[in-house]
Amino acid sequence: MQAIWLGLTNLRRMFRRRANIFFVFVFPMLLILVLGATFGGGATPRLGVVVGRAGPLSTALVRQLERTSGVRVVRVASDSALLTSVERGNLAGGVEIPAGYDAAVTAGRTATVMFLGRPGTTAGQLGETVRSAVAKQAELLGAARFVVAQHLATSFANGLAYARGVSAHVPPVSVRFGTVGTALFPKSLGQFDEGAWTELLLFMFLTAMTGSVAFIEVRRLGLHRRMLATPTAPGAIVAGETLGRMLIGIVQALVIIFGSALLFGVHWGRPLGAAAIVVLFGLVASGFGILVGTLFRNEQQAQGLGLLLGLGLAALGGCMVPLELFSSTMKRVAHLTPHAWANDAFTKLIGNGASIGAILPQLAVLLGYAVVVLALATWRLRRVLASSPAPT
Repeated sequence: MQAIWLGLTNLRRMFRRRANIFFVFVFPMLLILVLGATFGGGATPRLGVVVGRAGPLSTALVRQLERTSGVRVVRVASDSALLTSVERGNLAGGVEIPAGYDAAVTAGRTATVMFLGRPGTTAGQLGETVRSAVAKQAELLGAARFVVAQHLATSFANGLAYARGVSAHVPPVSVRFGTVGTALFPKSLGQFDEGAWTELLLFMFLTAMTGSVAFIEVRRLGLHRRMLATPTAPGAIVAGETLGRMLIGIVQALVIIFGSALLFGVHWGRPLGAAAIVVLFGLVASGFGILVGTLFRNEQQAQGLGLLLGLGLAALGGCMVPLELFSSTMKRVAHLTPHAWANDAFTKLIGNGASIGAILPQLAVLLGYAVVVLALATWRLRRVLASSPAPT
């Protein structure tokens, strides 16, 4: 019971500082948003469309764009609103269909369809999609003019209807895409998914490491010595400090998981598997935080090493650059860190929809890390408590 109250006290102490609330809860969500918007590949690009004057041909072109896979068409009221949305990045691109589109095409004149896009790969690919849709309608319009020229129809409208009837019986040309080897990222991976779980691992570990500063502060104030003067056993202090860091990590993880699910639509896979990863990685992080807190006597040393280990191991373990982009040698080196094994587990759980049984090897490694690190931290903490002078 004493260990539980000590753990809750550590959690309450963390919430008393407003700066901790920002860096522990708000800042990770902001990073998930930035990483997902910058590097996420799962979102469907939004294409804005402005129609100057609606007509059968302009409506058919818009429907052709809406039927195109991989594009989400959004109707926009005016050209200026479309330009503003594209400039601000709210839309990946935009299409302006002029007011005289139907009249010009029916009369056989040239009609210019404008495409707006910001410099970048997404806008270039979206432009090719728009050109393909326009070219497909142009083929149908060309066939209608040919029908009229061959006197198979008395008007362009009749020729267009005749061409549409014939085209319905023409077998379409299909193109199949395949991936040689193994794809780097699963197709089911959402835009914010990988950024969410990597930031979860980064901040859980970083928070535990920076928590070593608070641990040294408690030692410096002599709180542990006063507790030993009471019936509190050294084991209860060890368990309470471990539980306190675990509670902070669990609360932080819950905020990131539920917050990213509600705000960014992140799917965290099977709940049991996600809970197992969070708990085991939280034990690893707590062990590292306590171990660092017992190795130094002042806050500056612990804070410097905590940041170095927290950021360094996260970078090496694939929390800043995806492990899929590492070379084979660097992947082997990365798996010396617990972050890499947790990343592998989340990739299977979220990216491939695996069950907890499929990530048992990764969970076993994390459990091994937790046992070893917590054993070292417990041994070190007992020595620190034993060497503390008796209170006067």
